[in-house]
This record gives sequence, C-alpha cells and structure tokens, in this order.
Amino acid sequence: MRLNIDYKSIKLRLWIYFVLFAALLMGLLWFLQIFFLSVYYQEMKINETLRIANSIVDKYGQEGLFDEIARVMRRNDMYIQIEAHIDDAYLTLYSPYYNESAGDGEAEAEGEDKSESESESEAAPVPFPVYSNEIRAIREQLMGHDSHEATGLMDNPMRDARMLAYCTYLDRTEGQEVLLYIFSPLYPVESTIEILANQLRYITVISLILACLLSFYISHIVTKPLTQITKSAVRLAEGQYGVVFEGGRYSETVKLADTLNDTSQALARTDNLQKDLLANVSHDLRTPLTMVKSYAEMIRDLSGDDPVKRNEHLGVIIDEADRLSLLVSDLLELSQMQSGRQALSFTSFSLRETIESLLSSYRIYAEQDGFSLLFHADGDGLITGDEGKLKQVLSNLITNAIKFSGEARLVEIELSQRDGAVRCAVRDHGVGIQKKDLKNIWQRYYKSGGNYLRAAEGTGLGLSIVKEILALHHAKFGVDSEPGKGSSFWFELNA
Repeated sequence: MRLNIDYKSIKLRLWIYFVLFAALLMGLLWFLQIFFLSVYYQEMKINETLRIANSIVDKYGQEGLFDEIARVMRRNDMYIQIEAHIDDAYLTLYSPYYNESAGDGEAEAEGEDKSESESESEAAPVPFPVYSNEIRAIREQLMGHDSHEATGLMDNPMRDARMLAYCTYLDRTEGQEVLLYIFSPLYPVESTIEILANQLRYITVISLILACLLSFYISHIVTKPLTQITKSAVRLAEGQYGVVFEGGRYSETVKLADTLNDTSQALARTDNLQKDLLANVSHDLRTPLTMVKSYAEMIRDLSGDDPVKRNEHLGVIIDEADRLSLLVSDLLELSQMQSGRQALSFTSFSLRETIESLLSSYRIYAEQDGFSLLFHADGDGLITGDEGKLKQVLSNLITNAIKFSGEARLVEIELSQRDGAVRCAVRDHGVGIQKKDLKNIWQRYYKSGGNYLRAAEGTGLGLSIVKEILALHHAKFGVDSEPGKGSSFWFELNA
C-alpha cells in the first residue's frame, strides 16, 4: 500500500523542523558534555588558579595571610608554596609542611649554584621533596621569559595524572625576589565522561521521542484552523456563499477567517444583486418587447387602414424602442465604467456655468408642471474633470429630485467652495429615504422600501452611473435624508 504523503504540507514541515531542532540540541549537548568537557575543565582550573594567585598577591604582607592560604589549599585541593630568592639562595617562607611559625626562621635554603644532586642532599630537611623538580622547572620557565607569571602542565608525581603548575612574583626588589608557587591536580575526566555519555544516551532517546510526539501535536494544533478554512473555502468555491469561516485561537488565522467571512458575505450580496439584475433586466426587456409586438400586431390586424390609430400605435412602438435603447445604453455605459474601459477627458471648467446651462433645459418643468428649480452659487466653482460626465451626474440628480419632490415641487441646487474643495448639492423636499435604505440606493435597480424595481420612468441605473462617474473622479459623495423632509445628494471635487 502506497502512502500519499504531501511533502509540502505545513503540518509535515513543522513536525520535521521540531524534530531536527531537538536533534540539533541533543548534538550540541553531546559536543559540550563529552568532547568539550576536558577542555572546559582545564580552562576552569586555570581561571581558578589565576583567581587564587591574584587574591594572594593582593593580600601579601597582610596579617593572617598564611592562615588564608591554608584554608584555600584545603578547600581547593591545591599545593601552595612561597619562597624568597636572596643572594642566589632560596628560602621557603611558607609551605604546608611547616607550622604557622614557618615564616619566623624555620625555612631552609636551597643553593642555585650547586648541582641538582648536591642541592637535594644538603637541603635537609627537604620541605617538599615531591615537588622540588617541578618547582625548579616552573621557576626556570618564569625567569627565562620577560614575564611576571608562568603556567604549565606537568606530570603529577603523587598521582598518575597531570597537574597545573603556576608561578608568579609576590615582591621584586633589588637583590630579593619573593615567589609564589601553586600546583593544582587535574583529575582524570574519562570516567565522568563515560557516566555522562550513558546518561545522555537515555536523555537523547527520551528527548527525541518526546520531540516527535510534541511536534506532531503542535503541528496538528497549528494547522487545524488552516485545514478548516481550506474546507470552508472549497465550499465557497462551489457556490455556498453563506459559509462561515472559523479561525481558531490564533490572531493570524482569526484575521484570515474574518477577511474570508467578509468576502463570503460580499460574494453572497453580489450573487443576489446579479440574480436581481438579470431578473429586472429581463423584465425591463420583456415588457417593451411585448408591447412592441402587440402594437405591431394591432397595426397589422386592426389599425393598418386607419391613419389616426396607426400613428398612435406606431408612437407607442417608437417610445418603447427608445426605452429599450436607453436601457441598453445605460447598461453598456455602466459596464464600461465598472470595467475601467471608459476613459475620461479632463479639462478645467466652471461648474457654475455648467449647472446654469443645464437648468435651461428644465424650464419646461417650471412652465408646464409648476416646479421651482432654485440655484444658489458661491463662486464660480472652477474644477478639473470630464465636463460631459459631470453634466450627466447633475442631470441624473436633478431628474431624480424632480421625480421625488412630492407636492412641494421644489428642487434646490447649491454650489459652494471651501478648504480647496467645490461642493455641489441637489435637494428635494419630498418623502425622503429611510435610514436603512441609504447605503443601498447606489445599487442598480434599488428602490426605497427594499424592492429592486425600476421606477416608472428611467432605467433604474441613474444613481449607479452617478456613483461610478464620481468614483472615477476620486470625488467624495453621499446623501443626507430625513423621512418626510426630503433628501440632499451631494459630491465634492478638488478645486
């Protein structure tokens, strides 16, 4: 049976990374505890010896120095000796073989001008016979170099091991030198390393097993929200726009889920709008086509020989054909603007002059239906934009205000300029718009009250076209309305 393993999955990668990290830690622990232990132990001994030597140098000449040296030797398992070099002779000032009065005259002299055999035979009693050769060797190393201290590794005559030898000056005056010797045994660490190695074998096995289990659990917990989001995304791709995304307990996945939930809701709204658009466009196309067909049949069957009725029926056909043409033109224009295929022609012009020229075409409403169209202008309103498209915006807003002006039959257009922006507002005094409908009126075919229906006149796309044109001009726009008192549609452009 072949396993289907996804080597690019986050879960597998996290599991592998955790295990490799645990293995790296174990390898580092092995290196530090096994291979580096002896080096570290030797370095630690050197630092400890230097620290003790510096402490003795600082306290040299003070009362209680020898008692302090005795405590240091017992506590650190070291051998410390102090001797004076006077007139080619070496006098031991302190040695653990002497009592506390060793510094008062019981030291023995060791002549450097004698041969090695003579020195060993005549220096009776020898204070430290087991270290005499080592003392002589480290002393020669110190005096053979222009340095204030000497350090070396030597064989330990007392044990089958090595020891650290250290020598420095406590005092140097003309004709007299006081030398400090410190010998610190280096115990074999092989047995310690073997013990640590046995422990590390168990620790390594247990740690790797725990790392595998823990990494598998963590990778599962981390990727669980992503797996859930992926499943919900598949359902969304299948058209289930109401699907809910759950982000789990992590900030990043919660934000991702929230974003996808917003996307799902937006897609659901878009899908509903698309369905409503198709339904309304189909209705709007079917109605005039039905009327065109019906009146054409009437002309053929009934009024073909009656000029009056024939002309009346032909007028209806022409009106419905114009209505179809307007609907198709608005849909095409809206589609081009939303897809970004329609380019604007920007020029500098006076918005005040544009409004005044446009209002002249609405005088028929004042003459025939008693409408009052009032225009208040504060300045010329010089702006840069596509004059033809902005004229279309004004025409749609004024026509919409006339349609919903109610019994007041009053429409006000206000033009003002402040803070470097030109603001135009078109106000009617009709029934107004409910607050819940304000955010939806810019949608295609939306009508206050929640029904996506075309108005008795027009195509139902006027405000959608207004929105797209103003968006292409990067203009601010909106509507202020109060039920029973009318609505004010406004937009602002940079001067």
